[in-house]
This record gives sequence, C-alpha cells and structure tokens, in this order.
Amino acid sequence: MEWIKKVLSKLPSPVRWVVTMIIGAILLILGLIMMVTPGPGLLFIFFGLTILALELEWAREVNKQGMQGLERIVAKLKSFFKRKK
Repeated sequence: MEWIKKVLSKLPSPVRWVVTMIIGAILLILGLIMMVTPGPGLLFIFFGLTILALELEWAREVNKQGMQGLERIVAKLKSFFKRKK
C-alpha cells in the first residue's frame, strides 16, 4: 500500500483524486460483480475500499470497520482452534 501512496503523491492533487476514484471504483465494482460470479469478490471490494480510503473519509471509516470485524473473526478462529488441541 505504501508504494501506491508514493506513486500517487507525485501526481498533482486533481489528477491524483481522479486516478484514485477510477481505480477504486473499478476494483469495487469488480468485487461486487464477483460476489455473484466466481472470483475473489471480497478481496476486490477490500482493495477498492482501501484505494478509495486514500482520498475519501467515508471509505476510510468503512475500511476501518471492516478491518476491526476481520480482526474479531481471526481472534475467534484462533481461540476455537486452540481449544481443539
């Protein structure tokens, strides 16, 4: 993710905003399409939101909530598999 920020930081602000919106929207739309067709839909949705979060506050918030939910799921899975041993 740092290399994306590095590349985008070299662009002028309006160009950076447009590029970020286009790439993020394409990834988000592809992810939504892949939710009903074969493919890694959730992964593309996450990547699209992460790209959009570089410029949009609502995407940052959704991305943060998604990461917190993912951390809770991982913690529950870890505790579940520790009990099995």
